[in-house]
Amino acid sequence: MAGKNNTDIGFEKQIWDAACVLWGHIPAAEYRKVIVGLIFLRYISSAFEKRYEALIKEGDGFENDRDAYVEENIFFVPEEARWSTIASAAHTPEIGLVIDNAMRAIEKENTTLKNVLPKNYASPDLDKRVLGEVVDLFTNEVKMDGTEASKDLLGRTYEYCIAQFASYEGTKGGEFYTPSSIVKTIVSILKPFNNCRVYDPCCGSGGMFVQSEKFVQAHSDNRGTISVYGQESNADTWKMAKMNMAIRGIDANFGPYHADTFFNDLHKTLKADFIMANPPFNLSNWGQEKLKDDVRWKYGLPPAGNANYAWIQHMIHHLAPNGKIGLVLANGALSSQTSGEGEIRKNIVQADLVEGIVALPTQLFYSVTIPVTLWFISKNKKQKGKTLFVDARNMGYMVNRKHRDFTDEDIQRLADVFSAFQDGTLENVKGFCAIVDTQEIEKQDFILTPGRYVGIEVAEEDGEPFDEKMTRLTSELSEMFKKSHELEKEIRGKLGAIGYEI
Repeated sequence: MAGKNNTDIGFEKQIWDAACVLWGHIPAAEYRKVIVGLIFLRYISSAFEKRYEALIKEGDGFENDRDAYVEENIFFVPEEARWSTIASAAHTPEIGLVIDNAMRAIEKENTTLKNVLPKNYASPDLDKRVLGEVVDLFTNEVKMDGTEASKDLLGRTYEYCIAQFASYEGTKGGEFYTPSSIVKTIVSILKPFNNCRVYDPCCGSGGMFVQSEKFVQAHSDNRGTISVYGQESNADTWKMAKMNMAIRGIDANFGPYHADTFFNDLHKTLKADFIMANPPFNLSNWGQEKLKDDVRWKYGLPPAGNANYAWIQHMIHHLAPNGKIGLVLANGALSSQTSGEGEIRKNIVQADLVEGIVALPTQLFYSVTIPVTLWFISKNKKQKGKTLFVDARNMGYMVNRKHRDFTDEDIQRLADVFSAFQDGTLENVKGFCAIVDTQEIEKQDFILTPGRYVGIEVAEEDGEPFDEKMTRLTSELSEMFKKSHELEKEIRGKLGAIGYEI
């Protein structure tokens, strides 16, 4: 299908399929760490080797100067951690120890990775023969030729494998991975710009930052640079995000450790230009009873049993004066009136913060099937007192029986709708999009379900306007009923004439 995302996934899938030889040879909980650790190690080693060879050609003797790598945003890899050292030990009983030592050496040399890299390769649970086969695979299949495509290759492979883990691990996997088409949609609508501050308070593996950096690069004359701030409460996922940023060469501030965003806000004074997030859906027991007087609850105290409006208000609190938010929420947040949520939503709408709501189709996520919505919140809306509602539930295509995805054209269509709305050139499309005044939302008790506002799509395949068609068909039906009654009367009369009564 034209326009599919990730059309060139041959290499990524090859790595994944081959890496699956480990399946059954290592505890499932450790499998993810083993694979992403090897991808990371291979990547930074490839980048280092390329720079190393370039420095040798220059002949100035800087090939072992750490600063010559750092200035190019490349990790300095000590000799015992270089892939050539690991590859030469692939078929020895010590391969696990060699890899663990390599990870320790990289952490020692690069303090931003301290206590981040996996060091479980020497574990007796991991079959060293199988591990050697996987090392061979990475040695023989990963060819870096210096082009932009090859430079991005392992980064794409890393993301592909994370997506596969999300699919295979169910809900647990979904906690750290937001499908790329959803991330791309949020980024394409928000349009982050160069030198902006991007924040994700529940950043998972960091996909929002990767796509933001790509967007800025694609729409900037120079290499894009964004200031990245993130926070993640799960220790393993926090480490994965750190590795993901390192692979991409993105300098990210994830705080010195993993931490709960509500109880320990690591970026307390941050005011971000863009906030993008996929918080845990309908999170209960988030600690409301200990945070009742928190400054973040400007629009009302979120209920103890659901953190949806705690996340929304936390993000609004961290917005710069012209800041924008794009986040994913379960549909319940659109209409819930329980425990004060309706009042909070009313206050946020009346503050003219909700710029747009997009209803998404089901099955976009790997781990959850509940319907979800994209919320777009802006501190300084271009269209004052108006909100855009989009019903995108019929968009996308089925990748397989379980999973749906957006095409690049789908994503562009949604981005174009928002651009036209902001420019004042958008016209309502029945069943798809509608521009609604705050007064109309008030009449609907501040419920934000797009279907209430966009209506039902009307098919006009024959070109006949809907109102005219309804008038004609109603008239024709009335005429048919009239004829039916006349025929019934005639039949009764004839049956009566021959002595039958009905």
